[in-house]
Amino acid sequence: MKKPKIGFVSLGCPKNQIDTEVMLKELSDAGYEITAEDISADIIIVNTCAFIESAKKEAIDNILDVAWLKKHRRLKGIICCGCLAQRYREQVFTELPEVDAVVGTGSIHNIVKAVEEVAAGRKYFSCEKNECLRLGGERIVTTPEYTAYLKIAEGCDNRCSYCAIPMIRGGFRSRPIEDIVAEAKDLEALGVKELVLVAQDTTRYGLDLYGEYSLARLLKELTVHTAIPWLRLLYCYPDKITEELITEMRENDRVLRYIDLPIQHISDRVLRAMNRHGNGALVRDTVRRLREGVPGIVIRTTAIVGFPGETEEEYEELCEYIKEAEFDRFGAFPYSREEDTPAYDLPDQIDEQVKQDRYDGIMSIQLEIHEKLNAARLGQTLTVLCEGYDPVAGTYFGRGEGDAPDIDGKIYFSAAGKPAEGDFVRVRITDAVDYDLYGEAE
Repeated sequence: MKKPKIGFVSLGCPKNQIDTEVMLKELSDAGYEITAEDISADIIIVNTCAFIESAKKEAIDNILDVAWLKKHRRLKGIICCGCLAQRYREQVFTELPEVDAVVGTGSIHNIVKAVEEVAAGRKYFSCEKNECLRLGGERIVTTPEYTAYLKIAEGCDNRCSYCAIPMIRGGFRSRPIEDIVAEAKDLEALGVKELVLVAQDTTRYGLDLYGEYSLARLLKELTVHTAIPWLRLLYCYPDKITEELITEMRENDRVLRYIDLPIQHISDRVLRAMNRHGNGALVRDTVRRLREGVPGIVIRTTAIVGFPGETEEEYEELCEYIKEAEFDRFGAFPYSREEDTPAYDLPDQIDEQVKQDRYDGIMSIQLEIHEKLNAARLGQTLTVLCEGYDPVAGTYFGRGEGDAPDIDGKIYFSAAGKPAEGDFVRVRITDAVDYDLYGEAE
């Protein structure tokens, strides 16, 4: 009997994308053909996110879109995987009868069994404990060949009051250094030039295995055992930035002077209500230490506006700090009220329109800051990782050291030669528009 063709829809963060890549590999090894065309798939796997309300809506909308193919095309089955499946495992079949299988975040290694059952016309359910999940595993990398994400840990122990991740992904679990290094070497052999380290909290790495924060040690090992030129850090926490990490970022030329450091707020009272570790003074001190210890560092951060009880004065305090700190990259999120989190039951929930107004206000502040910072880059020459050529605009484009994939801006440039995707190009910046830069290859 011919095996069904498998389609994939992968939603959410890079950590979820890695789970998709692991499932792709396991299905490929089992002899299944993967198709990029939904219309030609017999079974479609939707790997979902359920972090905030907008992510849940996106997941459900995608499942319903795929369900149309069940009625009107050849599609025989839908498998719901990932965070939505794990978080709402008891409700998926009843609320989304179009779904034929539910596979939680702790059960991704059961994906072949799920496909077999759905292909046989049977419902399938597997939501094992996350702590039982085998970390790592071979995968089919879906990012461009020059860049890849590397998950160094799973789960989270921080217990921020607004966040459902510990409930969905379980407690924090680090992968051993030798396991991570082995995967990095495999990725290097595939041609990866930029390795992006991810976890729910990368700065917590190693505490459970080695009894101390070990991210700096991991970076040293990756530098010794690979020649990957760019190592990038995402999802770092202000209270866990060690002096060893700062020193490694300053002295190791292959660790990019870029850090993703969500602060979430600056008000002491709001940070306490969020159950964040540390207060406003710690946030300010961490930013100062990074800038003094790593000259030229690009800091990306995020903040939540409209958290329950946030007063106008506390919102203004946050806005003033954003003006003062002049973060290179900044994103804000209106607070999303998530059931089964401590913040859900907090008094003084804030009106949705007020949240949106606060979001619009703080992002307009950041746009001015970004325009100012970009103007200061005019005339500078930056190293750019070429990502391709835009035939409509007639320019090449890529990212600098200060631009993480998918979340930061682009650098567009003209070039007399023909740089290939994955080439490093020196580009002199001549113009800036909103969040993007423009220049000429030297």
